[in-house]
Amino acid sequence: MAKRDYYEVLGVSKGASADEIKKAYRKMAIKYHPDKNPGDKDAEEKFKEAAEAYDVLSNPDKKARYDQFGHAGMNGGGGFGGGGFSMDDIFSQFGDIFGGHFGGFGGFSGFGGQSRGGRRVNRGSDIRIRVKLDLKEIAHGAEKKIKINKQVACKACNGRGAKSEADIKTCDTCKGTGQVTRVTQTFLGTMQTASVCPTCQGEGKTIAKPCGECSGSGLAKEMEEISFKIPAGVAQGMQLTVQGKGNAAKRGGVNGDLLVVIEEEEHPELQRDGNDLIYSLFISIPDAVLGTDSEIPAIDGKLRIKIEPGTQSGKILRLRGKGLPDVNGYGSGDLLVYIQIWTPKKIEKQERELLEKLRNSESFKPKPDKEDRNFFERMKKIFS
Repeated sequence: MAKRDYYEVLGVSKGASADEIKKAYRKMAIKYHPDKNPGDKDAEEKFKEAAEAYDVLSNPDKKARYDQFGHAGMNGGGGFGGGGFSMDDIFSQFGDIFGGHFGGFGGFSGFGGQSRGGRRVNRGSDIRIRVKLDLKEIAHGAEKKIKINKQVACKACNGRGAKSEADIKTCDTCKGTGQVTRVTQTFLGTMQTASVCPTCQGEGKTIAKPCGECSGSGLAKEMEEISFKIPAGVAQGMQLTVQGKGNAAKRGGVNGDLLVVIEEEEHPELQRDGNDLIYSLFISIPDAVLGTDSEIPAIDGKLRIKIEPGTQSGKILRLRGKGLPDVNGYGSGDLLVYIQIWTPKKIEKQERELLEKLRNSESFKPKPDKEDRNFFERMKKIFS
């Protein structure tokens, strides 16, 4: 099933402000929250869909990529789509926008201080890599496998950070909420403030006996092989996100992401201009006069093209659909062949004598028509 447009999911325009996007998401989350719609799978899917849309549109970098490349710019998934995020992950990441309570619905769990309290959920750091692609890989997409030395969950304790489950205790200071509340009397009346628990650093739990392998962090360094797909039509500098393939988080939590930055390898003959490819074809004076067939490079091999008699230098031949595909799937660009007539710098005596005879020939005197004279009109005709 095709993904819906993220702006459509939240019911906002493409020019919506960050505050408008946040309010729209809050409204959707309240409407489709699982606690308000128990057992309703359709509501749960809409709840996840809204969270995915907000994950992208609330992040300036992700939003910019989505606005430019659509869902393909989010590595085919974007947001929570392909990263294995659970409902609990959604609650932990976006619960803060509800100010500690879910819109006044005290019976709702997941957000703010009801079932999770103010407990902080750790998140692993992102990993950024650069991947080089040649023109053929860009044209057809590619599947890559890389090995990265990254932080993973400690195998000795399964990422708990403790020797056993029994060694994980509820924090005595905050009673598992992750927050401590302070009540003070001021001239305005009683003021209540909440802050991160200094004992457990907001996790709501403490470790009585740390794991000997990871010293309680729940992390270890390990080489991991990661596979991911790159969509066709990507461009230099574009960044794709592979959800959940970054560093693991301390003592569980949410993994970071793998950020893949695209680098294009320069083609020896073809130049890229957006989705179009440009090739400069040099032909001889006799070939320009008499016409010829010529072989030119293309993405998947060679192509033969016909050069008409009387072809002028600067003429551009357009081979439609022989360029690069659009990353959003809107067709393909063209291969533009720029004809240039090669003028030799050195010639033999006999060749000079022949050219001297042709110099005064009526056929070799320049007789440019209107199109030949007007470069801009010629360009307009080519790109129309």
